[in-house]
Amino acid sequence: MAAKKKLCETMSKSMIEEVQRLGCMKQTGVSLRYMMEFGSKPTERNLLISAQFLHKELPIRIARRAVELETLPYGLSDKPAVLKVRDWYLDSFRDLRSFPEIKQTNDEKEFTHMIKAIKVRHNNVVPMMALGVQQLKKDVHPKNVDEGLDEIHQFLDRFYMSRIGIRMLIGQHVELHNPNPPPHCVGYIHTKMSPMEVARNASEDARSICLREYGSAPDVTIYGDPNFTFPYVPSHLHLMVFELVKNSLRAVQERFMDSDKIAPPVRIIVADGLEDVTIKVSDEGGGIARSGLPKIFTYLYSTARNPLDENCDLGTADNVTMAGYGYGLPISRLYAQYFGGDLQIISMEGYGESLILVVSIYVIFVFLCFIAVCIASMFVDLLIRFLLCITQGLMHIYICLVWEIHKNRCHELRLQFQSSID
Repeated sequence: MAAKKKLCETMSKSMIEEVQRLGCMKQTGVSLRYMMEFGSKPTERNLLISAQFLHKELPIRIARRAVELETLPYGLSDKPAVLKVRDWYLDSFRDLRSFPEIKQTNDEKEFTHMIKAIKVRHNNVVPMMALGVQQLKKDVHPKNVDEGLDEIHQFLDRFYMSRIGIRMLIGQHVELHNPNPPPHCVGYIHTKMSPMEVARNASEDARSICLREYGSAPDVTIYGDPNFTFPYVPSHLHLMVFELVKNSLRAVQERFMDSDKIAPPVRIIVADGLEDVTIKVSDEGGGIARSGLPKIFTYLYSTARNPLDENCDLGTADNVTMAGYGYGLPISRLYAQYFGGDLQIISMEGYGESLILVVSIYVIFVFLCFIAVCIASMFVDLLIRFLLCITQGLMHIYICLVWEIHKNRCHELRLQFQSSID
């Protein structure tokens, strides 16, 4: 009730009804082909079309999340941190709905400036939601934390995955206005990204955090082909590797902090395949007990001390901590899954653990194979039908089947392709 009362105080009745109405609408899936086509030719016309699409689509996506934030179980909606996140979404919804129809280039530029500000406004959503979950965890009986909060885990997966999609749409559009884009970049997507270089930068950032927290940090060694590149979103890979390395550095540092032995390095292996790129981050930080493995990708579990116990000031949520909120690994897995990859963990209690990050190459450029797949698959079908027709003496049926097979196959592949990103 407190959350609803506050909502009525901050928004007009008509705006609340608008949030509810758009929150029930289905969002439009956006394919990589759409982003790449518009990104490869960022003409004024294409940018105008892109802005017009975002002007209609972003309010729906943001409204869906705002409505869901109002109806969370176990009183999570009433937690101060969650209320703050909800207000950010409502403010962004209000900005988008109050923006006039986009008809010309000047309108598009003003709209781009606005959604760029919206993206900045939501920078701290993840740590702020983590604070809200930690606030809830303090009020829930320990026996209920593991048994009765599955609904919250499912919500957070949906919420964070949706956030990734929203930021991808905004970031892609905003980046297309860069007058001097980096070589081989189409908006957010780098067509020749070096995973070794990204891993090196992410490791340096993680080590700097470790140095700040502990005064020292284990070394990080990286193995792989420095000349290998593949198309991906560098910021996504940087975030994932940063979280994995940060997790390993903390484990090693805390295990060897009071030891006479030299802390062993964290090892990163980058293996390139035809369909996937696998990045393994291994450490000798003692590993995780088998009983803790099922919890490792939940949002209520962390082996580190809880920073919320030390400082409950919501204004500090933008400070990067070494660990404790319990969202680094599950968020990293969502980023991997967004483009068809995955994240797995192998632990040897008493020794260390290996985090296996699988990044899909195929999903990024699936649209390049679209016509080739259509032709190849249609050819196989036609060949089989042709042989059957010869065998049965029904050559005249073969001609009638050509158009039917072509139409059905292309329609199926087009549906699969359009649903590649939501």
